[in-house]
Amino acid sequence: MKRQKRDKASTLFNRGFQAGLSGKSRDDCPVKVIDLRSHWMSGWRQGREAHWNGMAGVSAIQAHPALH
Repeated sequence: MKRQKRDKASTLFNRGFQAGLSGKSRDDCPVKVIDLRSHWMSGWRQGREAHWNGMAGVSAIQAHPALH
């Protein structure tokens, strides 16, 4: 069975969310293309907000349900 690939925007958002949740700096963004970088930064901002609200692990899934 073939697996459907996710679009790059949602993948970058998820990775940014995970980076923000773990407390990493926004300077750690690996994306150089401006259009794609905005997706990573959006995820990072939401992840940082969840981190500041004390969410970690399973409780972070409430902040971002698409997180695996």
